[in-house]
Order: sequence, then C-alpha cells, then structure tokens
Amino acid sequence: MKTSVLLICTVTALSAATALAAFTRGGNAYTKRVETVLRAEPRSLSETVARLGYARTVRIEEVRGPWLRVRDGDQSGWVFGGNLAEEPPSETRGLDGLPLEASKTTATAAARPLTPAAKDYAERKGATNAEADLEWLGAQSTAVTPEDVQAFLEAEKKGEFQ
Repeated sequence: MKTSVLLICTVTALSAATALAAFTRGGNAYTKRVETVLRAEPRSLSETVARLGYARTVRIEEVRGPWLRVRDGDQSGWVFGGNLAEEPPSETRGLDGLPLEASKTTATAAARPLTPAAKDYAERKGATNAEADLEWLGAQSTAVTPEDVQAFLEAEKKGEFQ
C-alpha cells in the first residue's frame, strides 16, 4: 500500500511538471532543474549524452510530442519538456519557482537533520515524526525502480506518455 502511495506521489509530481509550454522549433528554452539530462533518444530511460546546469539557454531543434531535441553549444540531446521553461528562471527563486529561503517553506524541518533547534521547530509545527517519515520514505523509494515508474506512467498515460 505504501509503495502505491509513493508511486501516486511520484506520478502527481511528474504530472504537475508536464503542464508543457508551447515550445517551438528554432526557439529558445531554459533549464529549470539543478541538472537537466540530455538523452540520446526521446525516452526517459534512454542513455544520457550530457548534463546541463541550472538556467542554461538551449536552442530547440525538434519537437516530438512532449520531448524536445535541444542544443547547448556542441551538446545536443532530447529533454522532456517539463524540465524546461519558456522564460529564464529568476535569480532570486529556486528550482521551479520555489523560494530559496528555508524559512519560507514548510517541509524544511522534515528535510534537515533533527538537531535540537530543528526538533523544537518540528514540535511547534506538528512535524515530530519527520525523522521516521524520512526513514520510511527512503525504504520505500528503494523498492520502486525506474522501470516500475515508467511502466506506471505508460499504463496511466501520465508524464511524457499523455
């Protein structure tokens, strides 16, 4: 049951990222991840040919459904459109537009070590099970393979398969 919940959460996050912009051949796009993977083919499990950093400008060479063949200098490959933005990412915002300041997020207590100050914060915010929740999530994530996720996305017509 918990693995199903993890898969649903993963798919929900992927689906939210797939509100694809109107990218066109010959136009520019911008990477919005810490690391954007360029693939040899328009498939999520295809070989990685290059990795691009955050806020790189890429030239769109081809559009094939939700996949874009892009070029960054002498590097070229396929990127899922949900990993790109039409506008350059803001210098004052984090990945996908989230605030960079930890104080402006609610999940930070769960994501950092539970030091005394963090434990106090977690208690005040009602997140005292954060450490156990992270341990559970780590254990569940090792049970779900990339192939499992791809099969689920294909079957449910989510992400790149919609």
